[in-house]
Amino acid sequence: MIRIEDVGKRFGEGENLFEALKSITLEVEEGECVILSGISGSGKSTLLSLIAALDRPSSGKIVVEGELVSKLPDLHASAYRAKTIGVIFQHFNLIESLSVEENVIVPLINSGLDMPAIRKMAEQSMQRASILHKASQDVASLSGGEKQRCAIARALVNDPKVILCDEPTANLDRENSLRFIDTIQKLNQAGKTIVIATHDPLFEALPFESRVIHMADGMIGKHGE
Repeated sequence: MIRIEDVGKRFGEGENLFEALKSITLEVEEGECVILSGISGSGKSTLLSLIAALDRPSSGKIVVEGELVSKLPDLHASAYRAKTIGVIFQHFNLIESLSVEENVIVPLINSGLDMPAIRKMAEQSMQRASILHKASQDVASLSGGEKQRCAIARALVNDPKVILCDEPTANLDRENSLRFIDTIQKLNQAGKTIVIATHDPLFEALPFESRVIHMADGMIGKHGE
């Protein structure tokens, strides 16, 4: 599903050069749940952004579902994300002046679908994320856990094959973190390929099959190290 080959990412130049990723090689199978574990600055969030084609690697290549995504121009990168990728961000990245439903609809605005179809897809996604009862409520008035469920619904609305989660429990208490893990388990059981970047120890021993990849200084260790 995801093939990362000798990927490097550099920022700056000269004395200000910083290597965020160094020769990363990794494969993620279809339907697999992979945890990228490491402290802040280890490169795990940078790697997620490259898989999502939100940025491009300085070297190497990334292939997702047979498509070379590491060199996609912006327009094609947007189409790739709309078709294949759902992203759950650490700070939710919701538009707080809009309602839950309006936030969930945002990824479908340029889909070419009519509004009845879009609203139906949004309703189904909110139902899966257990946030449908808050559909008309402004995001600004939601709790942290409710904002997370809204972010999940938005990530699922296009029925993506790959779900990327960047520090998804960083702003949640333990109860809501466990609730999020339960949601991820159900999505994985439904066949979604999931990659999670986190330093939360709750993800080190999930109650379902997963693979932990430890990252440090822009490099990855072997399975289980």
